[in-house]
Amino acid sequence: MGTAISTRLLKAGYTLIAFDLDRGKVAQLEALGAEPATSAADAAARADTVVLSLNSSRIVREAVFGEGGVAQGAAVGTVIIDMSSIEPVATRQLWADAVEAGLRWLDCPLSGGAPKALEGKLTVMAGGNPVDFDKAKPVLDDLCQNLTLMGPSGSGQTTKLINQVLCALNFVAVAEATRLAVDAGVDAQRIPAALSGGRADSAILQEYMGKMARNDYTPTGRIDNMVKDLMAVQSLAGHTGTAMPMTALCMEIHRLMMTAGLGAADSAALVRFYDGPKG
Repeated sequence: MGTAISTRLLKAGYTLIAFDLDRGKVAQLEALGAEPATSAADAAARADTVVLSLNSSRIVREAVFGEGGVAQGAAVGTVIIDMSSIEPVATRQLWADAVEAGLRWLDCPLSGGAPKALEGKLTVMAGGNPVDFDKAKPVLDDLCQNLTLMGPSGSGQTTKLINQVLCALNFVAVAEATRLAVDAGVDAQRIPAALSGGRADSAILQEYMGKMARNDYTPTGRIDNMVKDLMAVQSLAGHTGTAMPMTALCMEIHRLMMTAGLGAADSAALVRFYDGPKG
C-alpha cells in the first residue's frame, strides 16, 4: 500500500521524500522521481506532512518514536497522516504522545486497496482534531474519492474495523455462493453482471466472484492482513461487550486458510475453503 500511495502522490505533483527499511521499495520510488531519505527522521525533517502506511501499531510506534524515527526529525506542527490499519486504543495513545511532542496526528485508515490508491479513489475514514484534518485535507483529497472525519482520535480506526467486518463477511459469502454456482453448473463469471444493481450487488461481488471462479488469487488484499484486522475487531468487541458470532465464524475460516498455507494469498482464495475433500 505504501508504494501505491507514494506513486499516486508523485503523479499528483508532490515532492516525495521516501524512507522504508526495504531499500528496494525506496529504489522503486526513486526511479519514479522520489527523493530517498536515510531514516524516518531525515524524511520528516524535509517534509511538512508525513504519511505512514505500516503493518502494526508496534511498527508505527517504532517508526515515529523509536531511534531515528519521525519525531526526532519533524518540526513542531508537522502533520502525521497514519494510513495504517491498527487498533483504536493504540492509535489514541500515539495521538496523545504526538501532541505532547508538538506534532499533529490523524488516523486515516483506508479501503480500496492498491488499485484505488493508484487512481486516487480511496475511501478514507479519519479520526482526529478538525483543525488537523483541514490541514491534511489537500493531501488526502489527492488520494481519496470519499473522505470523512468520523470524530476524535481513534474514530477512523474504529470505522475501519467496522469496514473490515463487512468486507470479511462479504468475502466469505461470495466464496460460498461461487462454490454453489460452480457445483450447480452455472457460469459464476456471469453472475456479477446478472445481479448488478440488485439487492445482492456489492463491490466485492463485482470484483471477486469472477476471480474466485477463475481461481485467480493475484493478491490485492491478503488473507493474513484480514486476520490481523479481525483480531483487532475481536479485541474491540471484548472492550464494548458486543456479541459478534458471525464475525467469529468468519475469523475461524480465515484462520483455517492460513493454516493451509494461504495467508499470503488474495481474499479470492477463500473459495478454496469450500473445496473440502475435492481440493
